[in-house]
Amino acid sequence: MVQPRVAASNQRFSMSALQLIQGSFSAGRITRRSPLVGGLHRLADGTLLGVFAALAVLAGLTLHWQHRWTMAFQRFEATKLLSHRLTESTALLEQHWLDSTTSPSRFVPTKVTNLIHLERSPVVVSDPSVVIARNELSQPRVRPGY
Repeated sequence: MVQPRVAASNQRFSMSALQLIQGSFSAGRITRRSPLVGGLHRLADGTLLGVFAALAVLAGLTLHWQHRWTMAFQRFEATKLLSHRLTESTALLEQHWLDSTTSPSRFVPTKVTNLIHLERSPVVVSDPSVVIARNELSQPRVRPGY
């Protein structure tokens, strides 16, 4: 009987390599030989796991803070745009009223302290002819922008 020795040696080699890898990841064998080295091995494993956990937490917090900053910046940009539009609208209204009046010297320059903000009154109109009459009496709308 001829036995295939090559296959047996390959199988034995793969088995010992697997056992070698398995043994290198466990601290039990090292602890029996040297308790100090085994303790250091466990300490290094725990430290590595702690670093990975801290990294995951910091990555999550970074993404969260980046999202919050992006939302705040978008709100800031919208506020800046609305402020610019308000300034433009105020300038257009001033120009319109100065052009439509005969004595512009009576007007006071617009300042923040001179502005009065009124609440919109709840007007309920059931008759459509009143709406049409009110629209005819009002001055033509000034388009915003240039």
